Amino acid sequence: MIDRRTFVAAGLALGAAPHMAFARAATDRRLVFILQRGAADGLGTVAPIGDPDFVRQRGVLAEPFADAGRLDSTFALHPAMAEMAARYAAKEALFVHAVASPYRERSHFDGQNALETGSAQPYAIKDGWLNRLLALLPPDEARAIAVAATVPMALRGRADVASYAPSALPDADDDLIARVTRLYAGDEQLHALWAQATATRALTADLTADQGRNAAATGALAARLIAPASGARIAMIETGGWDTHAGQTGRLAAQLKGLDAMIATLRTGLGRVWQNTLVIVATEFGRTVRVNGTGGTDHGTASAAMLAGGTVAGGRVVADWPGLSDAALHDGRDLKPTGDVNAVVASAIAAHFALDAERVLPALFPASSKAVLPQGLIRG
Repeated sequence: MIDRRTFVAAGLALGAAPHMAFARAATDRRLVFILQRGAADGLGTVAPIGDPDFVRQRGVLAEPFADAGRLDSTFALHPAMAEMAARYAAKEALFVHAVASPYRERSHFDGQNALETGSAQPYAIKDGWLNRLLALLPPDEARAIAVAATVPMALRGRADVASYAPSALPDADDDLIARVTRLYAGDEQLHALWAQATATRALTADLTADQGRNAAATGALAARLIAPASGARIAMIETGGWDTHAGQTGRLAAQLKGLDAMIATLRTGLGRVWQNTLVIVATEFGRTVRVNGTGGTDHGTASAAMLAGGTVAGGRVVADWPGLSDAALHDGRDLKPTGDVNAVVASAIAAHFALDAERVLPALFPASSKAVLPQGLIRG
């Protein structure tokens, strides 16, 4: 499970700063941010079936919702998301629709950078909002990890973070581990790094490299890394494959099923800790309202974000719905954004960690510093 590329256990990689320490946290609050890279179709995830223009505008893409269960009088959830439907019914999940970051172009790389740095202009800010969040938390809680081979932009910055991913290389045997442990015993710096690496190896020992390549196992792995009292308090997971330019019906269903399984295994793996966990799912921008000539959609603007976890005041869809009439579309093609996804994230995180939302918003998302903060996303 450990190689030179993923030697980061419980928060440390060989390239990370050696002074990082994992002290016992002062609270049990956890945050998991799941990024949907590729521009996920919010209309194909949480469909406005009550909108009179929905079927006309979406055509074949409306078909999966013919028998879908309703979330309320306007919206229905894609049937592939059984776990999220159950969390919604348990009032542990909510959806925020017609939201976007301040970025208004349609480049994946630029849009992802803007979302991860909290800027309206890509590459204008050099660190990520999740890294800046660590500076707002008590030192005992400022521990973050990326469930990935490398640290994504949202987690890069001054604060020390880590990454962990299953290795495709053969697992080291116990004898080799013991030998290396003895080798590092006299080195204060390397001994501490190695001790933490072997601790994470023990936590994830039964998750093989093959299992680590699917969504459900990724959720289980994330749970292993953040559930212990000495584990990380913040985790980020990257998911790809959301760029559905062609054959969207089947592809999106498979993507949503995988995401749903990831959230299910995360919840199961966390056990009681789920009650103190906030999961945020967001994407860089949405997709076009109308289907294209290859049964897919192209790069758009507004999409939907998801919140799940025991601290979420769920069981509802939050939306200032703009409508899907031709006149209501952004640039005549996209779902019009009526909310700022950055404000949604900032408001939820502030309430979750008992921080001042008015301070959190400009610190994490400077481009959205004047956005309206939605209220009541987290249980009081």
